Amino acid sequence: MSEENSQRITGRPANYNRWVMIFCFGVLVFLGLFYYASQKIAYNWRWNRTPIYFAYQDDIDVTSTVDGEVSSIVKDGKKAIITVKGLDEEEDYTAPAGSVKVSEGEFISPGDTLASYKKWKAGLLMIGLWITLQISVMATIFGVILGVISGLMRISDNPALRWTSIVYVELIRGSPLMVQILIWYFVLGTLINDLLASYGIGQIPAFWYGVASLACFAGAYVSEIVRAGIQSIHRGQTEAARSLGMSYGQSMRYIILPQAMRRILPPLAGQFISLIKDSSLLGIIAIRELTKAAREAVTATLQPFEVYILLGLLYLVLTFTLSMYVQYLERRMATS
Repeated sequence: MSEENSQRITGRPANYNRWVMIFCFGVLVFLGLFYYASQKIAYNWRWNRTPIYFAYQDDIDVTSTVDGEVSSIVKDGKKAIITVKGLDEEEDYTAPAGSVKVSEGEFISPGDTLASYKKWKAGLLMIGLWITLQISVMATIFGVILGVISGLMRISDNPALRWTSIVYVELIRGSPLMVQILIWYFVLGTLINDLLASYGIGQIPAFWYGVASLACFAGAYVSEIVRAGIQSIHRGQTEAARSLGMSYGQSMRYIILPQAMRRILPPLAGQFISLIKDSSLLGIIAIRELTKAAREAVTATLQPFEVYILLGLLYLVLTFTLSMYVQYLERRMATS
């Protein structure tokens, strides 16, 4: 079959398969060069130790805090309750039934092991990944709310609302995110926590200041995206909605925003993908997100190559998954 007939049947351009082969060849060349370079450096690759960054079995020892005698060991299903009775006090300890190391009547001193077992725990990268997901989702939600409100204020006829939105957008977009994070944590955070402490209220953790800084940063960009999307809809549609008796809010809700959403979805996705990557800066305020967890793993194991390669792959999985989901939403909205 000729290339012209193949192009007519498949809808693909001429020489499509040839360029696919060239792309695959380029990928293989890159991987080959990376492998060659990795063999030429004096580094001991230890990929077999990387699973502990995600999950590992930790040795748990249940130790006594009192001096006395094991008065009873009561097994309740898969658990055992060990009771140690001293002269003036009595303590109960819970452990898996098969892990008990003592027997009834045995004398115990403080620090003696009563039971020992293994327990699965999340590794550093898994802990950091979970915190990054939490921060990204919350910052995205608050950023969208803040951005939509600011975008509507930007196109308002009220000068106070419009100027407030302009000052907010220009101030946030004109300063580095790292500076904003430091201001949120060390300046605003100190003021807010001191004020709460003066009223006997507990302090706000650094986690929420990290969410606030990312949400405010994303909200400024979402504001401009929303403004551009709304203004891209022909003004005649707003006038037609008002002529049908709709209020300004109703025309925005039912006519303008649904159409604008289709146009602003791709740039919004790009902004939220950037937000996931920007969360790596929160390590400077002691939040153990994914990048900070990776640095801690490198410090503990001295395996920078393996850890940082895994770090890049985890960020790629997060951003690629979000990108695929947005493409699915675009196709669904295009057919609806």
